Amino acid sequence: MLTQTTTRVLEPSDLGAALAVLESEPVANAFVTSRVRIAGLDPWRLGGEMWGWYADGRLRSLCYSGANLVPICATPEAVRAFADRARRAGRRCSSIVGPAEPTAQLWRLLEPGWGPAREVRANQPLMVTESPSADVTPDPLVRRIRKDEMDVLMPACVAMFTEEVGISPLAGDGGLLYQARVAELIGAGRSFARIENGKVLFKAEIGAATSQACQIQGVWVAPEHRGRGLSEAGMAAVLRYALADVAPVVSLYVNDYNTPARRAYARVGFRETGAFMSVLF
Repeated sequence: MLTQTTTRVLEPSDLGAALAVLESEPVANAFVTSRVRIAGLDPWRLGGEMWGWYADGRLRSLCYSGANLVPICATPEAVRAFADRARRAGRRCSSIVGPAEPTAQLWRLLEPGWGPAREVRANQPLMVTESPSADVTPDPLVRRIRKDEMDVLMPACVAMFTEEVGISPLAGDGGLLYQARVAELIGAGRSFARIENGKVLFKAEIGAATSQACQIQGVWVAPEHRGRGLSEAGMAAVLRYALADVAPVVSLYVNDYNTPARRAYARVGFRETGAFMSVLF
């Protein structure tokens, strides 16, 4: 029997306890919850390990360790335990991302050994809505992308990723993993765009989805069409699909310095409820 505090890699038999922790904060944890719901806790299927922190025999906090390092419902003591494990394992992730407070603590503990980071985004407001604003009319030309349109969508996806993250998703493996992710979202009916004359003017995806909440990501407008309201009308359209077909709560997070985007999302119906933080390597 586990007593006091301990940290270990979770196994498939721990799935129920892990989901109970994840679903205690359904909006903040939507990304990891959606992966666990699909893949379980087997590291090969999940794409990484799930670390669990126990206090008096009960699972209290989690940390996903894969392409991203993600603290989940992590208390300060749990963060210290996760940082110790991460230091011993060495850096394998391309980013640390999660709710701002535990992520900041985790980075403070890891920075001496893992730093410097390529970029630290310390305040990324988390925005949430359960209903669209009546002030913005959804763009009727924004629709789900078909599987045979992936070649049309990919240049916009690459441009968005490069602009947002600062590196091309085609680096390293030539973009195979990124293309697979784009194809996965298209196949799931969670990729949306406005396409005219064979070019994407606006696009966005529902990147994570559970029965309780979903998360919009990858919002992008072609540079030559910015400033025309396409992002607001496009987001209103994606939000309509998300609330009707996916989950009762829709979220996203945005860089704090991106004032135009924050204003646009607010006009569409989103409100700020917390903050995420990202550390990029």
